Amino acid sequence: MEMQPGMEVSHQQFLKKEDVKINKALKRVLLLINCAMLGIGNCGGPLLLRLYFVRGGKRIWFSSWLETGGWPVILFPFAASYLRRRLSKGGGDSPDTTRLFFMKPFIFVACAVIGILTGLDDYIYAAGVARLPVSTASLIIASHLAFTAFFAFLLVGQRFTPYSINAIALLTVAGVVLGLHTSGDRPANESNKQYLMGFFMTIAAAALYGLVLPMVELTYKKARQTITFSLVMEMQMVISIFATLFCTIGMLVNKDFEVIPREAREYELGEAKYYLVVAFSAIIWQFFFLGAIGVIFYGSSLLAAVIITTVLPITEILAVFIFQEAFKPEKAISLFLSLWGFASYFYALLQSS
Repeated sequence: MEMQPGMEVSHQQFLKKEDVKINKALKRVLLLINCAMLGIGNCGGPLLLRLYFVRGGKRIWFSSWLETGGWPVILFPFAASYLRRRLSKGGGDSPDTTRLFFMKPFIFVACAVIGILTGLDDYIYAAGVARLPVSTASLIIASHLAFTAFFAFLLVGQRFTPYSINAIALLTVAGVVLGLHTSGDRPANESNKQYLMGFFMTIAAAALYGLVLPMVELTYKKARQTITFSLVMEMQMVISIFATLFCTIGMLVNKDFEVIPREAREYELGEAKYYLVVAFSAIIWQFFFLGAIGVIFYGSSLLAAVIITTVLPITEILAVFIFQEAFKPEKAISLFLSLWGFASYFYALLQSS
């Protein structure tokens, strides 16, 4: 039976609709994968960083270097993506699909700037975590949701709602509650001044990363080229390389490279486990950063901030069990306010979608 012209058009429309459904389904799957990567990195990264410090690690620049120093891990999915393009049907005939790099100068410069800011943020965050219990630091970092909302409003036109304003207020109060109760939470052999310095440096890290996330989204919007996930991986590599270079300069000035071998020998868990903690820390943090820009690509910077806040209770519970950290009433109140703020913001997100 020969297909009539009208039937052929209908068949083509049906195929296009099916392609749209497949693309949407694939996008949801990739979004979930990136959410999982972001959650693993955001939960495991702080725990490993704290493990480095509590067992004898003392190098702030080195610990901040570890947060982006594992960037060569991205070369594996990057190479797989390139090979897939080469082997795909028609890929060998199209120079656009077989190019190794897609990044244009504007995106490269933007990623270089974001990378330097990320390196600075890594240092400030590491300095804060060195002085605070993980559970406290995680609660303070939750305030980055408010900072992200603010900078997203300025940079990418994110709208505020009563729910998001309520979330910002709750997260702010949660941080204040922690700040007013420092004596019972301070680690042993640490002065009140050191604790407060850690407290405010962690807030500064939250604020700076709250700026970085919308800057990545703004780069997507301003780029004069098609944004693909291959390009997203390129962006993360450039960001991580510049952040690592920033921290490497700090390590050279602070002479960390000379001290690391001695620090490894004196590490409480042993030299082998020292390097194991260091290696896993570098890898897990890459899950965080690659997951974050993936969530921004398939969702938004605010969704990335929401996911980071979502895993807060998991980090809290693991920190209490692994490091035997105290979980006193003021911390419980702060956690409750943070989760309430998250729920309020997440409800607003659902309402706007």
